[in-house]
Amino acid sequence: MARRVALITDSNLHLGPDLARTMAKRGHDLILGDPLPGLVGEVEALGVDVLAMDGMADLADGTAIARLIDAGMERFGKLDAACVRTGEIIGGRFMDATLEQLQRLQAVNQEAVFHSLQALLKVMVPAGQGQIVIVTSATGRRPLGAALYASTRAGANMMVKAAALEVASKGVCVNAVGTAFLDYPGFINATGSEDPEVRKKVEAKVPMKRFGQPAEVAHFTASLLDGGNRFQTGQFFSLSGGWSD
Repeated sequence: MARRVALITDSNLHLGPDLARTMAKRGHDLILGDPLPGLVGEVEALGVDVLAMDGMADLADGTAIARLIDAGMERFGKLDAACVRTGEIIGGRFMDATLEQLQRLQAVNQEAVFHSLQALLKVMVPAGQGQIVIVTSATGRRPLGAALYASTRAGANMMVKAAALEVASKGVCVNAVGTAFLDYPGFINATGSEDPEVRKKVEAKVPMKRFGQPAEVAHFTASLLDGGNRFQTGQFFSLSGGWSD
């Protein structure tokens, strides 16, 4: 039986490196965008075949995701699963926001999702199977001091749901996961939590009273991608320690 193939657009930050390790352990060959230094050799040592490409940081115009998919299809001839992490954080109140900030966030938080979903579904729907996870943000359900960011993330979550319902009968599952209070540089820097005292105050907002770890998010996401669960689609999962429902 042919090994399954999984694509991860960002394997440098957030859940990406841990997701690559988890999917490799679960028997997937990998298509990796912008891998963390040393990650390719690490997962190859687990016995999987890896295609790695740089230049996937900006998915907003659709060309980067198209290159990654095309290269993966040429190498492996199929695509079973894909995790796409998009986005950029711009904080601040709604009344202080600018149109330029909104347009930037629409590009990186929504247009990137649009291009990625269309490109992936054009491959998976004809194949009659596949699992996709789009990584958005838990602030798409409950704003966290970043009005425009949360608004564009909420729009991306609805786009995932709409696309999922269109292809639900085609054997393709599409879901979104979104984090908040995750212990990785993007959130730490955005909240000033590199300061231990600030971190304590931010952690106090989380019902679990701690930041989540990328490996925890990767473990959950892998369960939506590894082929074992083909009945869950059109959902948004908030991974935020109980902060949002």
